[in-house]
Amino acid sequence: MAQTQARTMPGVLELLPLDQIAFQRMLDIIRRNYERFGFLPVETPVMEFTDVLLTKSGGETERQVYFVQSTGALEKDTAPELALRFDLTVPLARYVAQHEHDLSFPFRRYQMQRVYRGERAQRGRFREFYQCDIDVIGKDALSVRYDAEIPAVIHSVFRELAIGPFTIQMNNRKLMRGFFENLGVADGEKQMLVLREVDKLDKRGADYVRETLTGEAFGLSAEVAEKILAFVQVRSEGVDDAFAKLDALGEGSATFEEGRAELKEVLGLVRDMGVPEERFALNLSIARGLDYYTGMVYETTLDEHPQIGSICSGGRYENLAGHYTKSHLPGVGISIGATRLYWQLREAGLIGTARSTVQALVTQMDTAHMPAYLALAAELRNAGIATEVVMDGGKLGKQFKYADRAGIRFVLVLGEDEMAKHTVTVKDMLRNDQFEVSREEMVKSLRVELEQAAAMEAAERRG
Repeated sequence: MAQTQARTMPGVLELLPLDQIAFQRMLDIIRRNYERFGFLPVETPVMEFTDVLLTKSGGETERQVYFVQSTGALEKDTAPELALRFDLTVPLARYVAQHEHDLSFPFRRYQMQRVYRGERAQRGRFREFYQCDIDVIGKDALSVRYDAEIPAVIHSVFRELAIGPFTIQMNNRKLMRGFFENLGVADGEKQMLVLREVDKLDKRGADYVRETLTGEAFGLSAEVAEKILAFVQVRSEGVDDAFAKLDALGEGSATFEEGRAELKEVLGLVRDMGVPEERFALNLSIARGLDYYTGMVYETTLDEHPQIGSICSGGRYENLAGHYTKSHLPGVGISIGATRLYWQLREAGLIGTARSTVQALVTQMDTAHMPAYLALAAELRNAGIATEVVMDGGKLGKQFKYADRAGIRFVLVLGEDEMAKHTVTVKDMLRNDQFEVSREEMVKSLRVELEQAAAMEAAERRG
């Protein structure tokens, strides 16, 4: 029989077990911090009705959607009724609209699931990937104080991930919109085009951007171009510095002043929440999609690895579910693209493989003593220590090599001598040493070692 080549499609992340453990621990840290701030878990189906999923999307999004067609539908040559979700925001909008009368508002949800997008196959771009979202949804209104809570969550997550110093960069779309309107650039689409050019500032330089803005495509005056360049280069170091730079912008329209007031309130509250001032800053170049976000916007970057780009982003939106309900449901949220983040961190050498979730391996010296080995493993498991038993024997050296390759820290040997003395020999593969301990003290001894290792890891994460 001819064999089929074993392969996966481009754009998926399939990991070996120890790498999968590292990725899963990253997800666990994100989940733990989301829950720490009072967010509740939600899951939605991987498939949505096509008309529901594509209600808010444009042509570019639709070209990236994976449609789902049953064999029966294919035979009937009917249009696809279902499609795989391409983000978690549209499913959230449908979910809130559908369950609105059963939810408590403000509704605080987190969602950590795979999404699917027909990305062009290239390095670091994924067609199947995890998104880890949080959102606070209000009914009729939502205080800007919730916007201040978002950076506190971001700080808590990335502090525990311990991947290096980072900065949560913040801006407000009302401030930007008011600024552009004051300059006579009132059209939203033109504002977006200008921002896309400004985004090239770091790569192409100020002269290139200036020439583009004053060229035929935009036709802005040199004075307006200079004001735009000065505005988007505003950065802060500390809250007081941010206040001073916001005040220095001068007076503006009602929209401009509303954005400035919101920024000031959020910056002050973030400081009050205990986020160190070196971890967040004002950055007036942050835009995050002109047609979607309406107020505060956030991007988080690693200070020592700017080439990675934003590792967490989001913002305030005015009406989450306007396509599905007449209710006014404003919200604020962020998303962490966990799959891409993990891949980028691994490529940058900021995250490695993990040790096995198996903490102890009981070796087999003699098949006749298998009941004793199984009893030893049961004792360890009952004490909360994840334990594997070697079932097929073999040379002891080979069993040690297996433990080393599998990332198992403790290897337990129960031979004739140990049985006679009612002891166990324990080899610590991490420290490359071994010790003999009585059966009565065995669990306590291993627990101490494991707790010390966990405490050291926690201290490293805290920085």
